[in-house]
Amino acid sequence: MNEAKWIRRLQTGDRFALNQVMEFYTSYLSAVVWHTMGPAATVQDVEEVVSDAFLALWTHRETLNTGKPLKPWLAAVARNKAIDRLRASPLPPLPLEAAEGAAGPGLDEEVEKRIFAAQLRSAVETLEPSDNTLILRFYFEGDRLRDIAADLGLSPSTAKVRLHRARQKLKQILMKGGPADGPNK
Repeated sequence: MNEAKWIRRLQTGDRFALNQVMEFYTSYLSAVVWHTMGPAATVQDVEEVVSDAFLALWTHRETLNTGKPLKPWLAAVARNKAIDRLRASPLPPLPLEAAEGAAGPGLDEEVEKRIFAAQLRSAVETLEPSDNTLILRFYFEGDRLRDIAADLGLSPSTAKVRLHRARQKLKQILMKGGPADGPNK
């Protein structure tokens, strides 16, 4: 079934259509959430965020456009809900008990990965929403650049340039420890 038919059926309140959408997109949205939340995600977190995304679909079903694809809309909602969940919860504690007395390279690497993941997440959040979307969808969700460009109303070459600039901004933020749009903007 095509998405336009699903959207029309959803708009009429057809719960069977919602079940079909859920069956079709649950694994895709789970992957989006796993990629967005990273190592901080538990199976329960992923299930709850995916459920929240489908609840948002049902809640906003009347505002959906049958001329636009449903998949990117669902992915954006799931990604945003995952980011909200990450913001609301602190990073999980390091497994210090398991490494009792053996603070070797494994523990140091884990600490560095978590620190970098937190810094990267914060840096991505400081980007403009369109740049944030480009980075998250391209690097974390694995979407093709031309699909992202089409969803954002950009040409592929413009999207490529903006992705490059967003990476440069992230690099500057991470290297200097501050926002990229400081006094030299």
